[in-house]
Amino acid sequence: MPPFELPIDIALARPVEDFPTGPDLLLSAKVDGWRAILRTGPDAQLVSRHGTDLGRTFADLLQVARRLPEATLDGEVLAVLPDGSLSFALLQTRAGGGPRRGEPFTVHYAAFDLLGLTNDWRPRPHAERHQRVLDVLDSGYRTLQTLPTSEDPTLARGWVGDLGGGVEGVVAKPADRPYLPRYGSGWTKWRRRHTTDAVVVGITGTTPEQQAAVIAQPDARGRLRPVGVTLPLGTRLRAELAPLLRPAGEGLAELPGTVAGLPGQPSFLYQPVLPDVILEIETAQATPTEFGRFRHRPRPVRARADLTADQLQQH
Repeated sequence: MPPFELPIDIALARPVEDFPTGPDLLLSAKVDGWRAILRTGPDAQLVSRHGTDLGRTFADLLQVARRLPEATLDGEVLAVLPDGSLSFALLQTRAGGGPRRGEPFTVHYAAFDLLGLTNDWRPRPHAERHQRVLDVLDSGYRTLQTLPTSEDPTLARGWVGDLGGGVEGVVAKPADRPYLPRYGSGWTKWRRRHTTDAVVVGITGTTPEQQAAVIAQPDARGRLRPVGVTLPLGTRLRAELAPLLRPAGEGLAELPGTVAGLPGQPSFLYQPVLPDVILEIETAQATPTEFGRFRHRPRPVRARADLTADQLQQH
């Protein structure tokens, strides 16, 4: 019998601005995938962090998982390209479906924690759980592996940017802590941030506190394409942008939720503005995904009065 039923309330990592340091920390790569709990063995299951059954979506993973001894793992589902790079955008093409013939990627599961064997391992220290997960996945199956983990901060920093940018940061976990729901385990996550520029093409949000910029960047032909929606602008930046933005028409426009980094969410309305203002943004990705959008909502930094939209398109 399994040690506990799925789904469970998973452990979460609290975002931090500075690279995590300190004694007795295990550092693991933060990769761009779908967080999921995997139960291996004859009755294999794959459940998302929100409790959704992913067995049909990733039937190819479960086929391999059934060959392993019974265990319950925490980790990430990844889309791996032939060159070893990761693609979150391609991973999302599995949503609502399953394996498709001719897909340009292979689905992998990268485990970073052991939650149970025939008994519940969550109360045990993280260092003990991590060592055991290495043993469980020492099976030679290429698509079921463990995430890189180390106590060396220099080594961990070196992972960031690997796998075609798929390693976007580092998660730090106290070696002596049990696995607890939400933020109880004391995990923290740090992401490398990138700074770039984009054109403001609209404003969305129903209240001043929620107002955010719809941003665009030039595509390969130099045409402006929406690439995301920023986090809320904040009081200072709203005041800075207000005299600079000029409405483009009187009506509202509509964009799909995916532009705002919200796959599966409904479309949203925004007020278009003339593409006169450049905004410096801070992102978790150096460039938009191959689907032409930023996965995470960028943080707006400041208006760039020294640049025009034409100059941005020439960069």
